[in-house]
Amino acid sequence: MSVTGRNNARMPGDITAMKGGAPIVCLTAYTTPVARLVDAHCDLVLVGDSVGMVLHGLPSTLGVTMEMMILHGRAVNCGLRDALMVIDMPFGSYEESPAQAFRNAARLMAETGAGAVKLEGGQNMAETIAFVVARGIPVMAHVGLTPQSVNALGGYKVQGRGRDAERLRDDGRVAARAGAFAVVLEKIPAHLAETITADLAIPTIGIGAGAGCDGQILVVDDMLGLFGDFQPRFVKRFAELGRAAEAAVTAYATEVRARSFPGPEHSFADRETACPR
Repeated sequence: MSVTGRNNARMPGDITAMKGGAPIVCLTAYTTPVARLVDAHCDLVLVGDSVGMVLHGLPSTLGVTMEMMILHGRAVNCGLRDALMVIDMPFGSYEESPAQAFRNAARLMAETGAGAVKLEGGQNMAETIAFVVARGIPVMAHVGLTPQSVNALGGYKVQGRGRDAERLRDDGRVAARAGAFAVVLEKIPAHLAETITADLAIPTIGIGAGAGCDGQILVVDDMLGLFGDFQPRFVKRFAELGRAAEAAVTAYATEVRARSFPGPEHSFADRETACPR
């Protein structure tokens, strides 16, 4: 199934052109209503594989499948008009070979309407990024803490401290040379993120990487206070919608048990005395 793209949506080149200018605003989205909510305020919306943890209750992103990404990608595309939609390539869909990566990236693009894909890796994925980009698919890279490699990294630890800093600088440089239009920097020291940002001709999008990046991204459920399993240090809650929702559910259950809901105003008589709604 092919999904038609949005004619007036931002393109990857538009995001690259924002390098060094006004900060690039990014959020994740997994559903149509949330996509509609964030579209007017975001330059880029990511259908992240974080959906596995946020909406499906998985312990990590490793169990996310192509089918899950396509399902949520289609939903998000229905709710966007202006923002660039980028979709994550799930674990196991691109690491085997550049040909595998292109095949699965092409499927994600065709079946969701995404404008670009994101994959994790820098130097280790340079050949893959170049191969996919050369065949017409824009790629956003992701370095630093790469959640799909959490087992190899020994947990969700800060990356790029000490001698590891130069490796991350090289990751960014190599990803840019391979053709990535932007790169996510996750959970690295703020000074290192500033250095990488100054090094690169493409934008950096930070998450737990300080204010010196070209843009910022958060998981939307984190910043809205809807995902309460844990709260990384780099997340600021701009609302506490989870608490508000719990209070509303509590009030609903109380009224149902007290038979005060539904009331007459929520019920229908044998004959209507006014126009029904």
